[in-house]
Amino acid sequence: MNTALAPLFATDAYKLSHREQYLTSGNVTRVYSNLTHRRSRIAGLDGVIHFGLQAFLQQYCTDAFAPFFAANEDAVASGYQRRVAAILGAAPSSVDASHIRSLHRLGYLPLEFRAVPEGTLVPCGVPVLTVENTLDEFFWLPNFIETTLSASLWHPSTTATLAYRLRRLLDERAAATSAAPAAVEFQAHDFSYRGQTSNASAAASGAGHLLSFLGSDTLPALDFVDAYYPAQTPDGNGLVLASVPATEHSVMSTGIAVHGERETFRRLLDLYPSGIVSVVSDTFDLWRVLTDYLPSLRSEVLGRDGKLVIRPDSGDPADILCGTRTNANLPQPATPPMRADDPAYYGVIDLLWETFGGTVNAKGFRELDPRVGAIYGDSITFDRADDITARLARMGYASTNVVFGVGSYTYQFVTRDTFNSAVKATWARVDGEGVNIFKDPATGDGTKTSATGRLAVVRHGDRLRLIDRATPAQEAASLLQPVWRDGAFVRTQSFADVRRTLRENLS
Repeated sequence: MNTALAPLFATDAYKLSHREQYLTSGNVTRVYSNLTHRRSRIAGLDGVIHFGLQAFLQQYCTDAFAPFFAANEDAVASGYQRRVAAILGAAPSSVDASHIRSLHRLGYLPLEFRAVPEGTLVPCGVPVLTVENTLDEFFWLPNFIETTLSASLWHPSTTATLAYRLRRLLDERAAATSAAPAAVEFQAHDFSYRGQTSNASAAASGAGHLLSFLGSDTLPALDFVDAYYPAQTPDGNGLVLASVPATEHSVMSTGIAVHGERETFRRLLDLYPSGIVSVVSDTFDLWRVLTDYLPSLRSEVLGRDGKLVIRPDSGDPADILCGTRTNANLPQPATPPMRADDPAYYGVIDLLWETFGGTVNAKGFRELDPRVGAIYGDSITFDRADDITARLARMGYASTNVVFGVGSYTYQFVTRDTFNSAVKATWARVDGEGVNIFKDPATGDGTKTSATGRLAVVRHGDRLRLIDRATPAQEAASLLQPVWRDGAFVRTQSFADVRRTLRENLS
């Protein structure tokens, strides 16, 4: 499509006719809408981290409309008419493009967005932002952009929330087992890129992950942060993303086919004499790696100035890491086997301890020698991370002996309805009078009942609370403050600012 026309069609087709429909109510001059995450489908999680608005405002409201405003007015108007006519099966001459011409002549989107600071944990049912037109004739704009606004914000906000939830769990487990708090920064590593629906979704979701963790292989998230959440100085955002050299099955299969598995491990240790290197270790037999190859390479591993990370990639994650002996659903032998007889009974962490040892921390939990570790990146969910860290504690190990590769099982097993994220209008000005509008379906369960009137968000104790039918004074004092107005940012945040806001929720 012509890039000048593209932003005009970043919406649902049925919205193309809403401008004329509004006017059947009278002289509509203002429409005021909000985005609210209405309800959580995740037990124990009743709030959402607000994230992604600043990126949306730059991507869509600024960058996407630049070619439209730069194009010839007659060209964009006639192009709009032809496309709408084709969609509706009408003659181009019957399609009204006067509002498109007016917008083009104006040269910017006459909208005001108000929002809580990004990184804020907002309870379900409390709006994270509002949007309304600033010039009367553009009353059709606020809900015209609903579709792309919703599509742009629900996923990064959902990912940021799920990462925040996982960060809270891992912080709690680290504290309970006396593990170093700094290790949690890297304990969940984003492996989700290949499972995302597009490069753009990977970038936005990946940035949501990085609000809570530093480890990631989703490199487009770096560009997302640099483009939409820049700091005032080059290093103002600090370390945004970190990763390490790591193998994959194709690398291991090639090396094993030519040199054998033991020699492939040796060559990798020689290639990386220092620093962290992660090696996928179950291309063939994980247990032989742990009970034969690694013990034979013990001196080389312990002689490195760095860490060798063993990465299993198949099987039940908790059983692989913690051993089948920790699985209460499996029958246990009357006499435990020797480690060589059934290494799966003991699991990766016990076998690494057997070969490389480690230390016992202040609370009596074992921590592997800093030159070895483990990461599991297949089918990890919050519940599995919960189970694994709980099993480790029962085995006497600190929680940070394991790093989790977090992929599509966490960040793609979600939808817009995970938090019932929706944009709804709650107020309009008709014939010069403010009108409180709302929906309250008699056939619903209350989830889709909307707020009404002008909205304000205030702090009540340690939670945020919605005030609907807000007075001008309440709006002025609201946490929903102007972010973008009439084509320009009023307030921006660096990625470091957003991280600080989120970390306040963790403290």
